[in-house]
Amino acid sequence: MRAAQFHEDTKKVQVNDVPIPEISRDNQILVKIASASLCHSDLMLLDGSFPGPGRPVTLGHEAVGYVEKCGSRVKGFKAGDRIGFLYITGCCFECEGCQVHNLNCETGNAQLHGFGEDGFFAEYALVDYQNAIILPQNMDMKTSAPVFCAGITAYHAVNECDLKPGQWLAVIGCGGLGLLAIQYAKAMGFRVVGLDINDNILAAAKEAGAEFTFNSMTNKEYAKELKEATGGGVHAAAVFSGSKAAYDGAPDVLRMNGLIMAIGLMSRPLEINSIAFMRGLFRVKSTATGPPWKMPKAVDFTAKHDINTNVSFHKLDDINDMIEKMKTGKSMGRMAVVF
Repeated sequence: MRAAQFHEDTKKVQVNDVPIPEISRDNQILVKIASASLCHSDLMLLDGSFPGPGRPVTLGHEAVGYVEKCGSRVKGFKAGDRIGFLYITGCCFECEGCQVHNLNCETGNAQLHGFGEDGFFAEYALVDYQNAIILPQNMDMKTSAPVFCAGITAYHAVNECDLKPGQWLAVIGCGGLGLLAIQYAKAMGFRVVGLDINDNILAAAKEAGAEFTFNSMTNKEYAKELKEATGGGVHAAAVFSGSKAAYDGAPDVLRMNGLIMAIGLMSRPLEINSIAFMRGLFRVKSTATGPPWKMPKAVDFTAKHDINTNVSFHKLDDINDMIEKMKTGKSMGRMAVVF
């Protein structure tokens, strides 16, 4: 089969011919990949922010596909099923750590597909059945891959802000995750403001449902104007950008004791003004895609409200062009390889 792999020694991504993987653990499913999409966190392997396994590793952790074969302990799935799946493998799924995040597994064996273990930019892949879910019939196999990182993350980020209908949410960073978050927020009855530094992306945010948009780089008065537009500031700001500037600016758009939902991954520690934090000027919270027990609610909501993943379609040989577009901020929405 063909797979897009990152070579740590040369720092290059290339499409290689590799064997179809064989089931080696009794909880594994062999999946024929239908589509796989690129996530910004994939770039953290390429720039060295996240360590690789010391060998060529197949990229990707967002995908959907068809069950090809099941291990002896797999429950609830059969050959031909349409499935989506999360991407932390080798964990027990049962310990206290796994109930919070599977990378916290007490066995110490958890690995990320696309980083420490082979991922999903390949014709076939192995996934743990505990990570998988049957796709609702109205979810298209070509467009649903981004749901299984970006979509579920965006859903949890918006939902766990604990807003009431009619309250304001700022989406800071309106790229792939941000556009999804805007749709989830509108479907939950929240009012949305979009912030970004790219006017084309802000136009897409407006189309997705943001009532107001601001370019935080070119408009030096954006925080003042946002507070005027929202009657005092937003009740929560979900930061999907991994830039320091995005996090530094988040408190400026909040009303008193507003919430910062920290989602964008930075390569440096997050800095917080401890005096402002102590005074209750803002609160900070975070969430993530997993663990799997949280997944059904997000997938069902996505299907019920027909959330648009804003995905463009590519071939596996386009992988380096896709990476370059994401690096330079020229991608609109998500980019998926369709097999």
